[in-house]
Amino acid sequence: MYWINSSNINTIHGFSTRNGGVSPKPFLSLNLGGTEDLPENIAENRKLALGDLNINLSQVSYLNQIHSNIVCQAQVGKQTGDALITNQKNLALAVAAADCYPILFHDQKNQVIGAAHCGWKGTLARIVKNTINEMVKLGADINHIKVAIGQGICAENYEVSLEVIQQFREQRFPESCWNGRQLNLLKANEFVALENGILKENIWSMNRCATESDFFSYRRDSGKTGRMWAVIMLK
Repeated sequence: MYWINSSNINTIHGFSTRNGGVSPKPFLSLNLGGTEDLPENIAENRKLALGDLNINLSQVSYLNQIHSNIVCQAQVGKQTGDALITNQKNLALAVAAADCYPILFHDQKNQVIGAAHCGWKGTLARIVKNTINEMVKLGADINHIKVAIGQGICAENYEVSLEVIQQFREQRFPESCWNGRQLNLLKANEFVALENGILKENIWSMNRCATESDFFSYRRDSGKTGRMWAVIMLK
């Protein structure tokens, strides 16, 4: 199974697993990014996984991700930032992850989509807010935006420094987003979505931890790991 789908997004989309590709250990097997695996393996994996969604790599907009809150207007090829938006059909948005949370956005009524890569820095800087705002500029309506949050590192496996927790406190995140030094990025991103007008019933979460065997996890694998993609495209 290449992709896990969200129940609330009604267009071509998916969150990739690590299963079904050609990469050898430790990138076994559907590695879609990073710099340590052979480029030809990554290219073949992308072709396999995207083909399963009837997407060609020539239709994909993806990112050089820098843990920012920068949102890019999508265009084919690579841009620098951590979120993408478009209202163009047949242009696929892709964000990569290996502990950080990939989040997909879809306004079916107004035909606007987005995709964001949410590590702790992007979450703290409210990249979800910026993505929503940029979608609205393209014609999306907050009441119609559906949000799907993919797999990411869960709070029990994500201990951070007290300094990081303090930064979240200073940026007015609720205390429910951490327990001691265990940071809950899922709750933090849900909070930002709700804070910015997304309806609670329009938020779906996979509720799975990147440290599970189906996924790549940078922290679990001490940095030597593959990358998963979250992809969305207007039909």
